Amino acid sequence: MTLVERFLKYVSFETTSDENSSSVPSTNGQIVFARYLADELRAIGLADVSLDDKGYIMATLPSNDQCQTPTIGFIAHMDTSPDASGKDIKARIIRYEGGNEQIDDRYVGQDIIVTDGTTLLGADDKAGIAEIVTAMEYLIQHPEIKHGKVRIGFTPDEEIGRGADFFDVEAFGADFAYTMDGGAIGELEFENFNAASCKIHIHGFNVHPGTAYHKMRNSMRIATQLAQLFPADETPEQTQGYEGFYHLVGMNGTVEETTLSYIIRDHDRARFEQRKQTVQAIARHINAEYGEGTVEIELRDQYYNMREKIEPVMHVIDLAKEAMKAVGVTPVVKPIRGGTDGARLSFEGLPCPNIFAGGENFHSRSEYLPIPSLEAAEQVILEIIKKA
Repeated sequence: MTLVERFLKYVSFETTSDENSSSVPSTNGQIVFARYLADELRAIGLADVSLDDKGYIMATLPSNDQCQTPTIGFIAHMDTSPDASGKDIKARIIRYEGGNEQIDDRYVGQDIIVTDGTTLLGADDKAGIAEIVTAMEYLIQHPEIKHGKVRIGFTPDEEIGRGADFFDVEAFGADFAYTMDGGAIGELEFENFNAASCKIHIHGFNVHPGTAYHKMRNSMRIATQLAQLFPADETPEQTQGYEGFYHLVGMNGTVEETTLSYIIRDHDRARFEQRKQTVQAIARHINAEYGEGTVEIELRDQYYNMREKIEPVMHVIDLAKEAMKAVGVTPVVKPIRGGTDGARLSFEGLPCPNIFAGGENFHSRSEYLPIPSLEAAEQVILEIIKKA
């Protein structure tokens, strides 16, 4: 199976994660896909293939070199974002000739994989999985290429911030690892947002509108008032680079009860803590006006900026840069305006920066994957292993 064929097979599995689910993984489709992957890893000849009851896959490419080399890991996630449908993905390959404002013109003349516009594509992160599996298969088929021990891991529920919840770093046993979960070709990232999720519950009081005078408290109207108290210029569409934001990702309500779901992001840890305090202050303001208990908040930290854990081991970044240059890719070191499993794993003792998987417009119906970028990512994996 070629790299492209493998990717197209993978996106035929529906693996959308669900933040409202309490199961692990959050959706059954991820287990279905995980079983397929585990069988495939055994079929291509990897050792120690394991799939636990929570959907985590690990496997080993044994060393074929007598030299002392580090054990390197490569990690990707199986789920796709709940921001857009991942069901019945109709992927197709086109030769891009330009003229589409959703596709970068640097890909003119390249074959790219797109959808029919009704679903996301799933390059985030099935491109990463396809690249890792294809690279492992290549090394198994070419034993003349000497390499150390390689560990691979595939996780569920990364898109809802739970991908590292049950990842066993000790069992994985790598000295360092890379998530193949970045975007455009060349991306190399070892800084990410500090991240928290926030659910704001607003309690109202409903009576018949004909007798509502000075009695009704419409939780949806209070929610609208509360949302207006967040800084208007600190949203994803108004920020870039290292700038943090508050992002309203969900709203569900009736007169009696409304819930607002936010994600809170900032690269700087002090500003991140300040943002959480701002949310608390907004809640106190509303409670002061409508009565204590009108607003209740659930705040949960999701992950932190991995930079402090990567800086002491910058050789893992240098290795990735050298591998990219060796295959003709210019490294683009940039902060992640998001997060990966690698952020949390870095804090658990596994330094784990992020490398491009090649896709663009993640989480949207306009997601696409240039085939040369897909192929380049696989080559980077092989070069990292060769150069370690």
